Amino acid sequence: MTEQQQTQKPSEKDRVYIFDTTLRDGEQCPGASMTFEEKLQVADILDAMGVDIIEAGFPIASQGDFESVSEVAKRVKNASIAGLSRASVKDIDRCAEAVRHARIPRIHTFISTSPVHMQYKLQMAPEKVLELIASSVSRARNHVEFVEWSAEDGTRTEHDFLCRAVETAINAGATTINIPDTVGYTTPVEYRALFEMVRSRVPNADKAIFSVHCHDDLGMAVANSIAGVMGGARQIECTVNGIGERAGNAALEEIVMAMRTRSDVLPYTNRIETKMLTRASRLVSAVTSFPVQYNKAIVGRNAFAHESGIHQDGMLKNAHTYEIMTPESVGVSKTSLVMGKHSGRHAFKEKLKELGYDLGENGLEVAFNRFKDLADRKKIVYDEDIAALVDDEIVSSHERIKVVALTVIAGTKGPQSAALTLEIDGVQQTHQATGNGPVDAIFNAIHALAPHDAKLELFQVHAVTEGTDAQAEVSVRLSEKGDVVAGKGADPDTLVASARAYVAALNKVMARRGRGPLEAIAAV
Repeated sequence: MTEQQQTQKPSEKDRVYIFDTTLRDGEQCPGASMTFEEKLQVADILDAMGVDIIEAGFPIASQGDFESVSEVAKRVKNASIAGLSRASVKDIDRCAEAVRHARIPRIHTFISTSPVHMQYKLQMAPEKVLELIASSVSRARNHVEFVEWSAEDGTRTEHDFLCRAVETAINAGATTINIPDTVGYTTPVEYRALFEMVRSRVPNADKAIFSVHCHDDLGMAVANSIAGVMGGARQIECTVNGIGERAGNAALEEIVMAMRTRSDVLPYTNRIETKMLTRASRLVSAVTSFPVQYNKAIVGRNAFAHESGIHQDGMLKNAHTYEIMTPESVGVSKTSLVMGKHSGRHAFKEKLKELGYDLGENGLEVAFNRFKDLADRKKIVYDEDIAALVDDEIVSSHERIKVVALTVIAGTKGPQSAALTLEIDGVQQTHQATGNGPVDAIFNAIHALAPHDAKLELFQVHAVTEGTDAQAEVSVRLSEKGDVVAGKGADPDTLVASARAYVAALNKVMARRGRGPLEAIAAV
């Protein structure tokens, strides 16, 4: 048999399957859009990390979504590839077409089951919803062997109706049943009891694997996910860094490390290679331009930092006094100072491997040249510096608009001015603009060279490492006609980083102009 078995064998009772929806639910986070190439990079690392199921997108949403799901399906070597589909013939058929090249294709179809959703969103009677569950799952099963069905807003669904809906879906051929906490409303005690109730009351429950999908509106997504597993679920739907709609989803890295660290009370296994968690986190942060908060569990910058004197004293005596897991277990290496302007290409390539990067020859050459330039300008090159410049290059490598040169005149007397050269679709153009400060002048120059109506919503700067010569990492968020995108740029010169970040966001604006909005986008 393939994928996770349609029914679990006794020996697999504690095996939990990791279903990653970074490419679908994660990308629905405002501003977190990814390009086609970026989605492939994320899919590659998820597959290498051991994710069981990758939800690659929502194929009916746009031609771009369809193409990215299709390409991920062709590219991924190990994981099952799922596409999301509403309970309609067109959605299901389009989804089947997108995932058909996958080694293990899966259709994930859903419909709302709560009273408030059925009345106001669907405007359907419960019996009509049951009919659609049966017909949609049956049609999906005619296309693929593995079909997942989700009860949107499952935690606010009446128990009797939820049991009828689950039984209907399994009878129609669903191999996985997902009961999501769509609006982040439930608590761990309630969620565990919900799965125990459904699994005991639905007569054919043993014919499907149950799944959790939790949103973090009340900050309980990870706790709820684990509670659902304790209630009998054996699949967890999550995202890298917990990105997703509103307050986000359950964070993959937190779930995996909770199981590993507390295996005494959570006797469940998964296939995730935990040493790749930090690298995956950095990649997703880079391509979505969503910075990871410093105190984020597992992958945050401060996750293994100890400033308190009492804590430091304990750490020096025995690391276990204040660390319940090692930095190395999640892929964090101690900051090293081995790279400098005299380091060669081979040493640089080995350092990239140590940090979890595997670049092609062209990418390696570009990254090495940027590293040498950085080493000439910065006394000490930290691992974090190398990660920042490589991530910046990964994001900008396929952009239509690129920063070529920048000269800024600033000081106490204005107006400040910026002479900027951009490469737009292979052609270099230069413009000089003034502004109320150097950053304003840079952004005015960008606007003159690449006219647009996007509004600046966020401009944020932080240092990658310590010291006055630290690289600056700048985040920019733009909005245009309801679309919100984010961009990130890194450079020892804060103004150059600002230009890179704005251009990165603007490239996403340009890319999304061809993507029409889809009504009733999935909120599972």
